[in-house]
Amino acid sequence: MTDKKPLIILTGPTAVGKTALSIELAKAVNGEMISADSMQVYRLLDIGTAKIKPEEMEGIPHYLIDVLDPKEEFNVFRFQQMAKQALENIYAKGKIPIVVGGTGFYIQALLYDISFEETEESVYRTELEQYAALYGAHALHEKLRDIDPVSYQDIHENNVKRVIRALEFYHDTGYPISKHNAEERQKESPYQFAYFVLNDDREKLYNRIDLRIDQMLDNGLIEEVKAVLEYGCTKEMVSMQGLGYKEMIPYLQGECSLEDAVYILKRDTRHFAKRQLTWFRRERDVIWVDKQSLPTTRQQLDFMIQQLQNRQVIQKEDIYHV
Repeated sequence: MTDKKPLIILTGPTAVGKTALSIELAKAVNGEMISADSMQVYRLLDIGTAKIKPEEMEGIPHYLIDVLDPKEEFNVFRFQQMAKQALENIYAKGKIPIVVGGTGFYIQALLYDISFEETEESVYRTELEQYAALYGAHALHEKLRDIDPVSYQDIHENNVKRVIRALEFYHDTGYPISKHNAEERQKESPYQFAYFVLNDDREKLYNRIDLRIDQMLDNGLIEEVKAVLEYGCTKEMVSMQGLGYKEMIPYLQGECSLEDAVYILKRDTRHFAKRQLTWFRRERDVIWVDKQSLPTTRQQLDFMIQQLQNRQVIQKEDIYHV
């Protein structure tokens, strides 16, 4: 048996059904959750993030949910720090941590303990921020095309913070951040892990995305966005860059119709799911949980438990409820 501590990852594209499966998994292996979602960390952002409700948690502790004010910054460096602390808390209880969420970059950073340095505010960063404000996100993103084509493909142009970080890294080191991250990723993980990716037929997934967005609107998404704007959030803040928020702000500010805003939200969410799957396919040592071949939660859970035992992440005596 390895001396490495166990770690379970359950990820997949948005709306695929990770939350319900994660609860059953946690009950089966006596686990506790760490959210790897860049938006659910914020208080007040409930509907647009499809945040798990307290009653849905079934008493299982969840870390990194509802812990930051939406005016605060959140990035991979901060996620890594907070997640490591959560891991220590869970291990101290003798339980197994389950990282659940769809932000692949965050998962990668934790799993392989990729080194990030939080840099001081630089003159060059300020110049890039001013350039983006003056010429727009697209023009800023184009600066990546030649110096780091991998990051150019990976990072959406609307993710201005990550685009700036990639440009700043190259400026400071003369080295593409994508190469740096790839090299870091080749390191051996300090954990005895299983990295599950839940997936479904594309048409079914896209239908689920459209249905989820319709439900969000019925549940009060527009009112939620309006409330956080009244709270003092602005469209430039990290919290307002999330899907569901950045599309509704132009509608609330009279810049487009509700019909157009909803169309853009559904389209961009489908594109986001596609990018997530592209990311997961490039990751090494991933275990795909295919809902087409494993249609029931019972089948998915049995498959995952077998994989966890095969990889020595858990022992037979660790299984609680199956």
